[in-house]
Amino acid sequence: MIAVENINVGQQVGFGIIALMMIVGAIRVVTNKNVVHAALWLVVVLAGAAAQYLLLAAEFVAVTQVLVYIGAVMVLFLFGTMLTRSKVGNDENLDNRNGAMIGIPVALLLLGTLTYGLLKTYKAERLPLKNTPFNIQQLSDSIFSHYLLPFWALSFVLLAAVIGAIVLARRD
Repeated sequence: MIAVENINVGQQVGFGIIALMMIVGAIRVVTNKNVVHAALWLVVVLAGAAAQYLLLAAEFVAVTQVLVYIGAVMVLFLFGTMLTRSKVGNDENLDNRNGAMIGIPVALLLLGTLTYGLLKTYKAERLPLKNTPFNIQQLSDSIFSHYLLPFWALSFVLLAAVIGAIVLARRD
């Protein structure tokens, strides 16, 4: 008889469903001819990433994912798209069929390389099954002590992007 480790089947099924949703969303992001719909499919992918963090019991990171990426960056994408007066409907110029002939083999090569590297590096190692204590204060201190300057720089980059979108939209 094979020894069964303590595996949470519901968590595995949830991971599979969320991963499938993220894969479909990612494919729709790159195949959609409507820029606004592509941005909304990106929201689905980013929400899936937040859900994966919840499955890992990393609630702080999940909430940060929702607030920063879905809340701020996606609003900025949609705001910039609306202000630049791009076409709201389908745009045939967004599709580049010749790029698929190069992109698909490159993507498959990258997948193979990553898979080989992961399998060679980690072999049969497994994550520990016991829960380790998680301290939110240590996480926030590590993020906002060493990475405070990049957070500020990102806020200025986002501000510059919004101002640039307004300037481009107001040129009449």
